[in-house]
Amino acid sequence: MAAVPAKIRAFVKQLVQLSLVDARVSSEQVAGILEYLEKNPPARPVAVLQAYHRAIATEIAKGEARIEHAGSVTPEALSAIAAALGQRYGRPVAAQASANPTLLAGLRVRIGDDVYESSVAGQLAALSAAS
Repeated sequence: MAAVPAKIRAFVKQLVQLSLVDARVSSEQVAGILEYLEKNPPARPVAVLQAYHRAIATEIAKGEARIEHAGSVTPEALSAIAAALGQRYGRPVAAQASANPTLLAGLRVRIGDDVYESSVAGQLAALSAAS
């Protein structure tokens, strides 16, 4: 994929900021922006829309924590993890849990591009890589 020109990146950054309400992507704001872009097409509209789509998907992912766990995790623990991540990222975070028996024990949390590893499998992999 070709690099996005600086003008388009700056424009898309402004569009993303306009898309947020209380640090979350607002579907109403996005619809309004898309309507505006349809009526007032920018230069290179396909490149702008592709970059905007990627940026919005990234913003949405920042508000969703995917928690993989080996054993059982209580709803209270999930809420506590979501609250801690929300505080760390300065935005509301929703947690989705899924069992992953390959972890052996512990958790792996993915939020946006960040991964927090607290599993036995992750620790064993780190040890073998260090050897």
